[in-house]
This record gives sequence, structure tokens and C-alpha cells, in this order.
Amino acid sequence: MTPCNADRKPDFDALVRKGRELIDLGMSAVVYCGSMGDWPLLTDAQRQEGVRLLAEAGVPVVVGTGAQNPQLAAEHAAHAKQVGAAGLMVIPRVLSRGTSPAAQRAHFAGILKAGEGIPSVIYNSPYYGFETKADLFFDLRAEFSNLVGFKEFGGAASLSYAAEHITSGDPDLTLMVGVDTQVFHGFVRCGAAGAITGVGNALPGPILRLVELCQQAAAGDVQARRLAEELDNALAVLAKFDDGPDLVLHYKYLMVLEGSPEYALQLNPSDALSTSQRAFLEGQWKLFRTWWDNWSGRES
Repeated sequence: MTPCNADRKPDFDALVRKGRELIDLGMSAVVYCGSMGDWPLLTDAQRQEGVRLLAEAGVPVVVGTGAQNPQLAAEHAAHAKQVGAAGLMVIPRVLSRGTSPAAQRAHFAGILKAGEGIPSVIYNSPYYGFETKADLFFDLRAEFSNLVGFKEFGGAASLSYAAEHITSGDPDLTLMVGVDTQVFHGFVRCGAAGAITGVGNALPGPILRLVELCQQAAAGDVQARRLAEELDNALAVLAKFDDGPDLVLHYKYLMVLEGSPEYALQLNPSDALSTSQRAFLEGQWKLFRTWWDNWSGRES
């Protein structure tokens, strides 16, 4: 997520600090700049500055390629390759010809070619107005060996589709859970090997524990499955913000509650939670924290 200075400009020092903190806590990488990073509100130069500084600081960074047009998306991929980014999150074409399979094929190909050699995951979400199916995925993979994963944001049914028709049967392909409400389903029922998380920015410890338990449950551990379901259920309300339009506002405020005041401001001054939303989030956070302290102490 993009922290702000008092003038509502990106605070890149804080960005790098948070990136290092998340890696030190056990995250494999950070994504910058996806929806959680407010990519539509940043200039291309700002986005690339954040990517460069994270990479130079040794933080494995997966670069979001959302852009207003295919050329800009490819430029972000090329920049990611230039500065040594760890991966690409390939976002579909938006705003123009987004429902055209031919246009999306060309868009994806341009990004993958510009970032050739960088491990890349296609980000599938019905919210973009286009869903990548198996035929398009494998058409692209036949040409671009750096296409190695599929991030699924479409929910349980879409995760099941991706597992059955795209990522299973090939050890070189990875299914990534892309929405926080589906971590258990994705790992245990669909064979996912990773999660790109929103709420994990604010609650990295509980999310890492959830993933660990889900991995154990996927291997047949009965106790881990029960514990994973308990933790998943306790996180349900906070995780649900990940699939709503105010996800950035919710999770920035959650980060403030968790002790990161540099996330108090939004890039756009008119973007703000209502008084009721803030109070609801505070109540749910306190409830989860009380539960987590009791549960994790007993579970350990």
C-alpha cells in the first residue's frame, strides 16, 4: 500500500520500511503497485520510483501492470525488468476494448514480452469485465515461458475452475488466491500455492499463520484443518473488505489501528471512510484482536 506524507504525496521511505518489515515477518514478496497501492491515483513516474526503491532495498517486489493503455502497461513491465523486480502481476486491459479477447491477448502478450524472463502471473478478476479462461492462458504460455501463474480474484467457483482447467497437473504452474475470503478454499480445495493478500498488509502474523495451517490441512492434517477453519471464520469480516470498493480505505485505517500512522492519509483527499464505517471497523478489529490473543495463546 502507498503511505502518504502530509502533502498527500507518496512517502517512499515509509513504503520501503513497510516492505522490509513484511519480508522480515515471513512474506515471500510484496506487490507494488496493484489496487491496494492505488495505482490509478499515482503517476507512472511515482509508481516506477516505488518499484525501483523497493528493488534497490532488496525487497522482492512483484510489479502490478495496471495502466490506461497497453503501451504504458508494457513500459511498466520493461521498467520492472530493468530494476530487477522479482515478478509481474499482469492485469487485463481496462477502459478500452476490455471485453475483446483479441485485444486482451495482444495486451497480455505485450506485457509478457516486455518483461521477458520475469516470472509472471495473470490476474483474473470479473471486476475488470474480462475473465481469462484456459484457452487464452495456454495460448499465451505456449509463447511466453515466463507466464507461470494465475491469480484468481473471482471467488470460489472461479478458483475451482482455475484449479481444474489451468494450474493442476503442471508443477511449473502456480495458482494464487487473489481474494482474502477464499484462502481456505484456495489452498485446501484447489491446490493453491500462494496468496496475494490485502488484509495481510495490516495483519501479517494472522494471515501467515492461516496460510501455514491451510498448507498443513491440504496435506491431510485434521487438526490443522480445524484450526484453519476457525481462524478463517474469525477473519471473515476483516477479510471481506478485500472484495469491496473501499478496500484501500479500510486497510489503511486498519494499518493505523495496528500502529502504522503513516497510512492515515489517502492520496485523494475526498477518499475517506464514513464515521459509521470507521466505528464498525474499529469494533471488528478489537473483536478479532481479543479473539486472536486468546486463540493463539491456546493454540500454541
